[in-house]
Amino acid sequence: MTSPASSQPATTPGTPAAPVAPVNPLISATPAEPTAPDTPSPDSGTATRLGGAVWLALGVVYVVWGSTYLAIRIAVETMPSFLSAAARFLTAGLLLVGYLLVRQGPAGLRVSGRQLASAALVGVLLLTGGNGLVVLGETSVPSGLAALLVAAVPLWMVVLTAFGGERPKPAEIAGVLFGLVGLGVLSAPAIGGSVKPLGVILIICATLTWAAGSFVSKRIPMPGNVLAASAYQMLAGGFCNLLIGLARGEQHGFDLSAVSGRSWLALAYLVLFGSLLGFTAYAWLLRSAPLTLVATYAYVNPVVAVLLGWLILAEPMTGPTLAGGAIVVAGVCLVVSVSRRPGRSGRPARPRPSKATSARR
Repeated sequence: MTSPASSQPATTPGTPAAPVAPVNPLISATPAEPTAPDTPSPDSGTATRLGGAVWLALGVVYVVWGSTYLAIRIAVETMPSFLSAAARFLTAGLLLVGYLLVRQGPAGLRVSGRQLASAALVGVLLLTGGNGLVVLGETSVPSGLAALLVAAVPLWMVVLTAFGGERPKPAEIAGVLFGLVGLGVLSAPAIGGSVKPLGVILIICATLTWAAGSFVSKRIPMPGNVLAASAYQMLAGGFCNLLIGLARGEQHGFDLSAVSGRSWLALAYLVLFGSLLGFTAYAWLLRSAPLTLVATYAYVNPVVAVLLGWLILAEPMTGPTLAGGAIVVAGVCLVVSVSRRPGRSGRPARPRPSKATSARR
């Protein structure tokens, strides 16, 4: 799961503060679609023509968020799982706090107690339950397979919104069924013994936790400042990762001098590129490009992750991985393709998270 989540007004049905599902998800919390009463939606007819900056930012989200799975896999080669996740998000959160203090002063971090609690809850669900379990799972699961499993997050979002009282479209139901079949195929290596079943189970649980965090965040009051919301989420998630790591005893026998140079580089990449650059590009895209275009990261990230895992770590591209991944991606494409289509009433459908929901991601 690689970038922080943001917020939206809680008074607008279906658009309160929250990440828009996250993709890369589980690698980083994903920001919600910022709203401004006087700013036309990029999906509206008044939106400006897409320029080179949009495609550049989209390319950053495609490649950076897709590459975070590989970076996590390299980081946990010589670093404890939850402690490495804690270092990542605490560092990124503190850097973001420092940036806000320099640019906006203390006012940039000012939130109500309820907003702070909401941001902390979402941060724990996304970055501890979501990203933390992905990091733990990747100690025994190839990065490409992990990314394909995480691609199912938008499908769980459809299920959760259905439980919340919103009737899913037939295409969305078909997408969920496609995705479940794909997850079954992707789980074949675990059933066959070539991949540890516990790792696969942990990552599937992570997708459920990430989806739950995204779902909850759309229904509770979040900080209005996108960067402040992200900072608090990263600090809360990072702190809980630290507590879990200590409770698991990851500090015992851990020697900083034994951490490889490439693991340090991977961690630095996750902090600077996965959590900060990826988040900035994604948050800007949500203000400047159609949501349907931005949502395509949900099925591009896994492709990037599989290719990088194959090229750099020589991870095998097995038949079940390719077939199951293709089925999951097809299901996600189906869900994303109808997430912004007008309903029968002619009114635009409520924005629906698409996986991701980095915001590791």
